[in-house]
Amino acid sequence: MNLEETLKQATVQIFKEEFDADITTDAVTINITKKEHEGDFTIVAFPLAKFAKMLPEQTAQKLGEAMQAKTGIVDRFNVIKGFLNLSLTDTYWLNRLKEISKNNSYGTFSPNSQKVALEYCGPNTNKPLHIGHVRNMLLGFSMSEILKATGYNVTKMNIYNDRGVAICQSMVAYLRYANGATPKSSGIKGDHFVGDWYVKFNTVCMEEITTLSNAPADKDEAKKLTPIYKDAQALLLKWEAGDKETIELWKKMNEWVYEGFQETYKLLGVDFQKDYYESETYKLGKNIVDEGLQKKTFYKRADGAVAVDLTPDGLDEKVLLRADGTSIYITQDIATAQLRYDEFEMNKLIYVVANEQDYHFKVLKLVLQKLGRKWAEGIYHLSYALVESPTGRFKSREGKTADADDLISEVLRIAEEKTKELGKIEGFTEEEATKLYKTIGLGALKYFILRVNPYKKIIFNPEESIDFHGHTGPFVQYTYARIRAVIRKAGEQTNGFEIPSGLNLAAVEREIIIQLSEYENVVKTAADKYDPSELANYVYTLAKTYNKFYHEHPILNAESESEKKFRIALSNETSVIIKKAMKLLGIDVPEKM
Repeated sequence: MNLEETLKQATVQIFKEEFDADITTDAVTINITKKEHEGDFTIVAFPLAKFAKMLPEQTAQKLGEAMQAKTGIVDRFNVIKGFLNLSLTDTYWLNRLKEISKNNSYGTFSPNSQKVALEYCGPNTNKPLHIGHVRNMLLGFSMSEILKATGYNVTKMNIYNDRGVAICQSMVAYLRYANGATPKSSGIKGDHFVGDWYVKFNTVCMEEITTLSNAPADKDEAKKLTPIYKDAQALLLKWEAGDKETIELWKKMNEWVYEGFQETYKLLGVDFQKDYYESETYKLGKNIVDEGLQKKTFYKRADGAVAVDLTPDGLDEKVLLRADGTSIYITQDIATAQLRYDEFEMNKLIYVVANEQDYHFKVLKLVLQKLGRKWAEGIYHLSYALVESPTGRFKSREGKTADADDLISEVLRIAEEKTKELGKIEGFTEEEATKLYKTIGLGALKYFILRVNPYKKIIFNPEESIDFHGHTGPFVQYTYARIRAVIRKAGEQTNGFEIPSGLNLAAVEREIIIQLSEYENVVKTAADKYDPSELANYVYTLAKTYNKFYHEHPILNAESESEKKFRIALSNETSVIIKKAMKLLGIDVPEKM
């Protein structure tokens, strides 16, 4: 039982004994005491006053007196209006630290038999990954780790948009202009190589528009009239007809892209256990549409298209099958969701997709529910906002969103530059230094992205992300390395991390133990809210508090042997929790820097 539950149970018991009132733990609200007030935890007395049949302040006073007299863990209390602020005994906190330090699995919950299918990334195979994919991948990977820590059985999934006219556009440009070049012969990473032909297609398309007579003012409409666009459409028809040469080229170019993607995945430390391909799922869904027609959940319009009326649910009419009988994205997604359930029987299906698709996933969930799929209740869209630079949207040379690889390279370059400037590689071999630059650079990128609530837009500044003193990943990493340096020195003077009893805790020591005891709750909150920023901001606060302690109190030169042993133990456990929290964010921490 955690502390919050202990205090709630004590409150329930006291109300029975002192107020002759039966309440449940749900009626008890407990918060960490605000910094401007004395106390560790605060019980809100306003909702309890009606059960006590007293004013809130009187209720809080009587409850505080009973807590102090009966629980054995409350040292003192104060009442501010209807808020009861409790200060727990130093003995309690020392014992709490002992419990945490002895529990190697602290922060990891027992398996709960719940299965989660979590889809993230979802790139197109005609261009490289971009900055939006970076936020997507970091959110998806971190959430999978957090959910696993809270007991879920998680399967990480990716879906590749590997077919369609856009893919054929890269293929047409390659056929026209590549002269048999390959990523290897060109010295270009596979996904960038294919992406360059997509750019080439659009360049040629714009040039051909200028040769058209009476070209429409709308560029998208004008593009469709160009020879190269018509060639791409013809190639798509060949692909759909199974033309051997077309399929071979399509497979070869996609393989180049997948090889490039894998390099980026490996660098970022993300992975997938199950891959889906639109080329294998785009024809699925028609049977489900037929089922919906039979159940009269769907209907056929006058133009022959199949639709569902979602206006009673506050949405619109949604077409599920075109008049010519072809599927659209929602049809494919309905079928893919069913396919996943048939394979995994998941309790939750989480989609990590940008907020531009909010409406799409409302429709997906609602349609599946209308079809009677009870498991659809577990569908959750982890929606996230844009990533921008301080001067607006990131742009690459071609005017598109910045490539993920370019952004990662820039962060790694700045990490190396700043680390050298600050002299944090003294005594490092070249190999160790290179590893440190990568650890710091990727840690900076990941932390900067994950510290922000997914629903909020991010203004990403690579220079700002690599600051060893700010609200950044490198600050947390440096704190960890600092603690490990203390532990290494202590190893020469002590045989273990003993936690003596009977000490008087300094305010900042107490604060660190309170924060350590909150770790488990923070992991659970991050899982429940689908929000890694809860964990990212927690670990920053812990690192900041430890640095305050480090500067205010001697550790190895403490006044007494018992104080030294306690502070070494406190330091060690802080490093353990920092490492655990950062791991759930997908961030490595260096043992020295």
